[in-house]
Amino acid sequence: MPALRTGLVLAMLLGLADLALPFGDADFPPLPVAIASAVLGLITVVSAVYAWRGSRVATVTVVVTRVLSALSAVPAFFVPDVPVAARVAAAVICVLTITVVALVSPGLRKPLPA
Repeated sequence: MPALRTGLVLAMLLGLADLALPFGDADFPPLPVAIASAVLGLITVVSAVYAWRGSRVATVTVVVTRVLSALSAVPAFFVPDVPVAARVAAAVICVLTITVVALVSPGLRKPLPA
C-alpha cells in the first residue's frame, strides 16, 4: 500500500506539472501538445484522488493518462531544433512515468481469496 500511495503522489505531481505547460513562455512543447498534456494532467490529478480512496477504475485512469502524457513527450527526441532542456525534461517525464506505473500497477491486482 505505501508503494501505491507513493506512486499516486508522484502521479499527482506530474499531473500538476502538466497543468502548467500551456502557461509557459517557450515554444516547446507546441501549444496543442501543451493543452493536451494539461487535460491529461487534470484527469490524472482528479483520478489520483479517487484512486487514493480505493477506486480501481481511477487507478487504471491514472496509469493510462500518465502513459499518454509520456508518449506525448517522446517526439522531443526525434524532432529537430528541440532545446536540450526540453529533451532532458522529456526524458525525466518518461522515467518518472515508468516509476509511477511500476508503483501503481500492483495495486490493480485483485487480492487472492483466503
